[in-house]
Amino acid sequence: MTKKSNFFEGSGNVYADLGLPDADEMLAKANLAVEIIRVMKKRKLTQQKAAKLLGTTQAKISDVVRGQFRSFTIDRLLKMLVDLDQDVEISYKPKPRSRDHATLTVHPV
Repeated sequence: MTKKSNFFEGSGNVYADLGLPDADEMLAKANLAVEIIRVMKKRKLTQQKAAKLLGTTQAKISDVVRGQFRSFTIDRLLKMLVDLDQDVEISYKPKPRSRDHATLTVHPV
């Protein structure tokens, strides 16, 4: 007896693949959260120390670390990175005519 598995190639955005609303925004927030966590680890910051540095609570930092960032704005996550001494660059360009809608993308370096 063999078991058949069905696979499909993802789009690169798990939120879009799951059909969630605001998929581009959620992926951008996830990428920003990953970078915040990376900087915290590199600087050996506990959640408590990061919270104090960022002017928030340990519970809010815990939310970011656990991927619970729906209540955070992109602006707030960007400010966290700046407060962690990270330069943030924002760029924009016209969407290609071949695509139906514009996208929001975060490119970590």
